[in-house]
Amino acid sequence: MSATVPAPRVIREEGLPSRVTVFEVGPRDGLQAETDIIPAAVKIQLCRRLYAAGSRDLEVTSFVPPTWIPQLADAEQVVAGLEVPAGSRAVGLVPNLRGLQRAIDAGIREVSVVVSATESFAKANLNTTRSGAIDRAVEVIAAATAQGIPVRGYVSMAFGDPWEGSVDTDAVTEAARALHEAGARKIAISDTIGVATPGHTIAVIDEALDAGIPVDAIALHLHDTYGQSLANVHAALRLGVAEFDASVGGLGRCPYAKGATGNLATEDLVWMLHGLGIETGLDLEALAATTLWLSRIRSVRPASNVARAFAAAGLDTPEPAQEVTPA
Repeated sequence: MSATVPAPRVIREEGLPSRVTVFEVGPRDGLQAETDIIPAAVKIQLCRRLYAAGSRDLEVTSFVPPTWIPQLADAEQVVAGLEVPAGSRAVGLVPNLRGLQRAIDAGIREVSVVVSATESFAKANLNTTRSGAIDRAVEVIAAATAQGIPVRGYVSMAFGDPWEGSVDTDAVTEAARALHEAGARKIAISDTIGVATPGHTIAVIDEALDAGIPVDAIALHLHDTYGQSLANVHAALRLGVAEFDASVGGLGRCPYAKGATGNLATEDLVWMLHGLGIETGLDLEALAATTLWLSRIRSVRPASNVARAFAAAGLDTPEPAQEVTPA
């Protein structure tokens, strides 16, 4: 039986959304830059544990060429091993029409696309220009929606760029508006290198709203390099944003930002949201247990504050016989 672990005291704050969607990106964005290749069986078990913890919005893999991201070369194998609960999502990131077809053939029924707010990141990460990335994403959105497949869009480097420094907010809103007008259902404005602050977050979201993108079409994708993610979430909540990307255990990092500590940890986000009385549908203890399970398999220290605190409080994790271990 699990030890009694702490829980946040619930004190509601007026004017915030009553429910928030936590879009889990751990299996894709969280793992893609990790150097230890994790077996497909472990990735499948990770997704199963996340669904069991209440996650209903899960980005499970990416259909990019295996030479680009060796960690995700097993995309088809991972998808084939999943049993997606009723009412849940299994989203696959696709870079182009070929990736879209791979995803469809694998059984994926919702995809995501990426564009960049800067030329440098578009060249380094997307192998094209900023406008070229937008054109390619629009092409994918058209092809996917024609087949009844919803699309989610990311605008990367929306707050800062490691080569260019500050980012023109007009470039962010231009990219976001293009994705929205093409038919993307949600636009994740992304702090790819984790440099945003609350005031900056408010300014960028306000510009997107002024550009005609409705608040219910906006999500926030945050990295926690400078420890500002939760403050930025709170600022966005006050504007009515009700979807936030997070990665279980704080998995993931941007290879273009020296010292980046990874994505906002799902359990850290959920602790704050639950403390504000905001519903997520997620089991905080199960999320922390999942982090500790995967950290033990990988022999790494979890980045998540909540997982470390729960472990210190005596949170039990599954017995070794129940685990999937690397081959």
